[in-house]
Amino acid sequence: MTLDEKLEGIYDDVLRRNPAEPEFHQTVHDVLTSIGPVLAKHPDLAEHKIIERICEPERQIIFRVPWQDDAGEVHISRGFRVEFNAALGPYKGGLRFHPSTNLGVVKFLGFEQTFKNALTAMPIGGGKGGADFDPKGRSDDEIMRFCQSFMTEMYRHLGEYTDVPAGDIGVGEREIGYLFGQYRRITNRYESGVLTGKGIGWGGSQVRTEATGYGTVFFAREMLRTRGDDLGGKTCVVSGAGNVAIYAIEKLEQLGARVIACSDSSGAVHAPRGIRLDELKQVKLSERGRIARYVELDRDATFVEHGNIWDIPCDLAVPSATQNELTRRDAATLLRNGCTMVVEGANMPTTPDAVRLLEEAGALFGPGKAANAGGVATSALEMQQNASRDSWTFEHTERRLESIMTSIHRICAETAEAYATPGNYVCGANIAGFLRVGRAMVALGLV
Repeated sequence: MTLDEKLEGIYDDVLRRNPAEPEFHQTVHDVLTSIGPVLAKHPDLAEHKIIERICEPERQIIFRVPWQDDAGEVHISRGFRVEFNAALGPYKGGLRFHPSTNLGVVKFLGFEQTFKNALTAMPIGGGKGGADFDPKGRSDDEIMRFCQSFMTEMYRHLGEYTDVPAGDIGVGEREIGYLFGQYRRITNRYESGVLTGKGIGWGGSQVRTEATGYGTVFFAREMLRTRGDDLGGKTCVVSGAGNVAIYAIEKLEQLGARVIACSDSSGAVHAPRGIRLDELKQVKLSERGRIARYVELDRDATFVEHGNIWDIPCDLAVPSATQNELTRRDAATLLRNGCTMVVEGANMPTTPDAVRLLEEAGALFGPGKAANAGGVATSALEMQQNASRDSWTFEHTERRLESIMTSIHRICAETAEAYATPGNYVCGANIAGFLRVGRAMVALGLV
């Protein structure tokens, strides 16, 4: 899609003000290409310069993170927190520990998070953060020292009514524990709602670990229902092998699908009879190993080093690893092999030209800002429980998650229909999220 001429100048200004940040440019362009029709129906949003304001983060924090490894060598990492938009509630979004983390990546994630959080209809704004620290191969003590150093700076910017981080790539329950422990130590407050993704025994929520993967599958189920179809018997490939991928696989299998492939940065596993979830969890969650280890436990599976998971024929593809992992070439291969649906478990894992190809071919496409919103929605449920000093059962929390994902699907579908793009979930999600944030910004005045 091309930009509305009224938005071309705004996008050019984004490029000028944010040089060398291609991921941020990409996500802004994605939203701007969808919202042209909004200006005709809601001219007040243009008058208040909501689009220009929404593309500029409210606050960008960059800081030094010194830490010491087990051999006594000092390392200097760089930490980030972009508090993008708090019109709907406190900044909310994960922390990513990965060597590819930089300001542009964090801004792209924070921008996406703003609209994703709006779609949940929960009172949370958008933010994101992290560091260019690589936890792979590091001992628990090294990770603890890094997390403590990171939080020693980060704590002053956080609060349950200000900014509430969670986990992302490289940040799981272990890292959240170390971060929360340092926050409590520095502030002398047991402020449970300041971080989400905590352990069940100390303020965490049931289903939070599973939420992003489960929610993605619930969204996929709702998409199929619009065509009178369901997940039963579908063959699926799920890229990645972290929490999102593992629990997407789990829910797909529970709903009758068969997942035949998954991957990590070292390569892809193909299991024609279906991925054996217990063995996958042992390798990736218990042993924190590489995916190649899986084939030692499942002799029916094969591992292809640096193999491309999208070459494996399937009905449904769920990219759940990282941004821009599914290219136009990959989309063409999937379509040629009979794939009719792609649903994003990760943030912006499909390149724009791949999305266009899928849409032109009539495949169903579920964008991440809608499909993978289950994680942050359940984080908001964790915040509710922390605020009320309460805890809910797994079954109750999963029902809440399912209800939220069904509602997100409905608002995306209805909005796409209202703006003459029926069935286009990208436009539906972008417009619905933008309207919710934009209307709040108008109501709050020029701040």
